[in-house]
Amino acid sequence: MNIKLEILNISTMEKIDLQKIFKIYDDWPKIAEKSFNLDIKSEDFKNINHIVFAGMGGSGTIGDIFESILSKKKIHVNVVKGYVLPKTVD
Repeated sequence: MNIKLEILNISTMEKIDLQKIFKIYDDWPKIAEKSFNLDIKSEDFKNINHIVFAGMGGSGTIGDIFESILSKKKIHVNVVKGYVLPKTVD
């Protein structure tokens, strides 16, 4: 059995990732900083008493982060990482 192992480097990545998506990862810190510094008005939570975040994988993880942040508010938060939303969602 002859197995050829190729070292993962930029040249190899460019052969595999034809759309060069891997280069976007280098920009994530800049994108995050730009987003963090945006002047966005705070959301009014007066009439909100229940929020549902739905997502699987990384999308579900961001729901976990927001659930943690919002735990300091008097808002019930659900994170759904499956295919069925709670019946209370409207």
